[in-house]
Amino acid sequence: MNFLLEGFFQAFRLLLNGNAETYSAIWATVRVSTYSMLVSLWVGVPLGFCLGYFEFQWKKSVRTVVDTLMSLPTVFIGLLVYAFLTHRGPMGNLSLLFTLPGIAVGQTILALPVVIGLTATAVESMDRKLRIAVMSMGANRRQLFCSSLWEARHGILAAMIAAYGRVMTEVGISMMVGGNIKWHTRTITTAIALETNKGQFGMGVALGLVLLTIALGFNVSLSFLRRRT
Repeated sequence: MNFLLEGFFQAFRLLLNGNAETYSAIWATVRVSTYSMLVSLWVGVPLGFCLGYFEFQWKKSVRTVVDTLMSLPTVFIGLLVYAFLTHRGPMGNLSLLFTLPGIAVGQTILALPVVIGLTATAVESMDRKLRIAVMSMGANRRQLFCSSLWEARHGILAAMIAAYGRVMTEVGISMMVGGNIKWHTRTITTAIALETNKGQFGMGVALGLVLLTIALGFNVSLSFLRRRT
């Protein structure tokens, strides 16, 4: 178990000494996760709100599909995105394979069902009397939408945390679509897999601790935001 302790100290050395390879992987991880989360939230929150707020035919079927997609294996998503982005695929002319935007496309597919499903759950759990109370005060549709969205804000933040956790910790998409290219598409998770295969457990643990620190900082920031609202 000494490699765990060694990895703990190595993590500090890598960060404090400004190790270029480590910071390259951190920067790549932050960039792709930011791209994928921005798109997922921009598309997923409105769709999740509509799914939870409105009643329509096939709603249960749509909800079942979304819930099923929430557990999509990352390797399967990586395989599909690879097939679409390869030069023989339908989107091969975009030249996104083995690039960070290509990884972001796959991670967006991973995070989107999580954002939609958990946002819909948050909206469905709202007090139904709120809608009647707001409408009785003469609110228009936009004001009704904003007040409902505000009431579901904590659930939406929880959806953001869950989606971000899946994106940050996935390996299959980054490995298959990004190719784990040093200085370009190597993320923290693919670097951990590489170092572990090389028998460099200390380095793997160090990068794992760096990843944990980033995730902790993100969650602490959202918890602070939640208390402020």
